[in-house]
Amino acid sequence: HELELTGTKFGCGVAYCGACTVHVDGYPTRSCQTFVEDAVDSEITTIEGATDKIAKAVQAAWQEKDVVQCGWCQSGQIMSAIGLLTENPNPTDEEIKDYMYGNACRCVTYVRINEAIKLASEKLEA
Repeated sequence: HELELTGTKFGCGVAYCGACTVHVDGYPTRSCQTFVEDAVDSEITTIEGATDKIAKAVQAAWQEKDVVQCGWCQSGQIMSAIGLLTENPNPTDEEIKDYMYGNACRCVTYVRINEAIKLASEKLEA
């Protein structure tokens, strides 16, 4: 809160829900299970710092597909989606489901999340 970085949420505390996902050296990581000493000299990116081309495409697709309901899990979902599209720019539906499996959404917006990831992928290819 002191840094005004409030987008990342604490969810379950056991790396199950994915709400706390940030990028550590470009890789999606559950911050609730990451010790500070393990992140020394690492580049940590929260949702507030996700501003590259892939991040912008994912965020735009999220809005276009109207994914957000309560919003609690969304920063973690978006950070994971950015990680997926960084690793695999053109994922299949099955690859999206597999990659995003560790992100829980109590509002059950999974279909829209998957659609948004596909849309972001398509926009990045264009």
